[in-house]
Amino acid sequence: MGLTLDVDPLTLALAPPPDETEEQREQRLEEEEHARRVSEEIDEQIRKEGAALRKQKKPIKVLLLGQSESGKSTTLKNFQLAYAAQAWAKERLAWKAVIQLNLIRHVVIILDLLTQEMSKVTSEESSSDSDEPSRPSRQATSSPPLRLTEKHRLLKLRLAPLRSVREDLQARLGASDWPAPRASGEKSKMQDFFVRSNATWKSSLRSNSAKWPSDHNRRKGQDESNETGEVLASCAEDIKALWADDVIQEMLKRRRLRLDLQPGFFLHERDVDRIATRDYSPADEDVVRSRLRTLGVQEHRIHFETGSAAGTDWCLYDVGGSRTQRAAWFPYFDDCSAIIFLAPISCFDEKLAEDRRVNRLEDSYQLWKMICSNKLLSKAQIILFLNKCDLLDKKLKSGVRVRDCVPSYGDRKNDLQTVAQYFAQHFKEIAKQHVVTARPFRVHLTSVVDTQATALTLGIVGENILRTQLRDADLL
Repeated sequence: MGLTLDVDPLTLALAPPPDETEEQREQRLEEEEHARRVSEEIDEQIRKEGAALRKQKKPIKVLLLGQSESGKSTTLKNFQLAYAAQAWAKERLAWKAVIQLNLIRHVVIILDLLTQEMSKVTSEESSSDSDEPSRPSRQATSSPPLRLTEKHRLLKLRLAPLRSVREDLQARLGASDWPAPRASGEKSKMQDFFVRSNATWKSSLRSNSAKWPSDHNRRKGQDESNETGEVLASCAEDIKALWADDVIQEMLKRRRLRLDLQPGFFLHERDVDRIATRDYSPADEDVVRSRLRTLGVQEHRIHFETGSAAGTDWCLYDVGGSRTQRAAWFPYFDDCSAIIFLAPISCFDEKLAEDRRVNRLEDSYQLWKMICSNKLLSKAQIILFLNKCDLLDKKLKSGVRVRDCVPSYGDRKNDLQTVAQYFAQHFKEIAKQHVVTARPFRVHLTSVVDTQATALTLGIVGENILRTQLRDADLL
């Protein structure tokens, strides 16, 4: 009867060959010793990295929430400008193409509307020359036709090159078209542009370095930038003439289209004189005012260089505010230090771009209610920015009455201070009724395109957030 022994397969596989020579044995042992040292070095590196990670301070996590075009991205720019000046300076030049595109886009919008008006005049003239009686158009019955002249045809012709420049800039940014908000009664589909949050649009301003040598890449980028500057400079006087034209302003007024209240507006003479030049370099204010619609959630890590929070790392999340993107908010609620909620109170008379049945201010109320009642955010600080007070002031001074759109406003004064206080009180009542955990929250009246005033506000906000973090960590 034979005896069977169980042998470990791994031991058997690692065992030296039975016919191993002394020289082969020494080589094998040397290789095993080298493999052991490498393995120990890797283990030690992992241990050190783990210890460093545990010692590393957890970044302060702040969410910027609010509906689309509420000022979230502009607030983020203000954070970068105020507290991370070195990093801001490095990327300022990348915004040049965005600012130029902002300017050109509004020119093209006007040209498109002008084309429609000219086609309408041509159609009416053709009808009047025919033997058949023509029906008066709705516009003709309500107001006299616009007095379009040869001047407008020449402006349209001379500014036509800006269309191809717009396409080139969008291609360089990797941008796509997005239907822009329409004015009341507006039938034309004006296009806004957007980039996706995972797109490195700043680096896309340069040619693909894998495709072109770096020196060719640099020259190509400079040539494209110079060409854009040349075209804009040659069109500068016509751009100013277009915006200053009384007939153009009447056309926009009839269509209830306030381009000057839209983000990224640079058609005022002082702006055109600076931007439509061959050697334009973006100023901080230009970057803050510029408009770049982004789809998706953007994560921005800021190392604070100045202020009471100097030396700390903040992680700010700029989330898309349109209705289709709000479902992406919730995964970011966990472990959130603070929320800055932006409510643009100037839009009390506007509708959502994605749902023309919904008033934008009412939509902000509903979003605010959702934030206050969410249990995941019960420990987070909440800061409320009642934003775009500058645009609200313009509307009120132009004669727009709040009570016509908000019946509950009643016969209160139609001035900025009274209106802002009324809206602030309504947000406070919502918070009082729906907050999960009793906690104070601060309200700030803001115009985030005003960099100096916003810097003061962010200083207060940042100090309060940091103070609360230290208190929660028992360090204060």
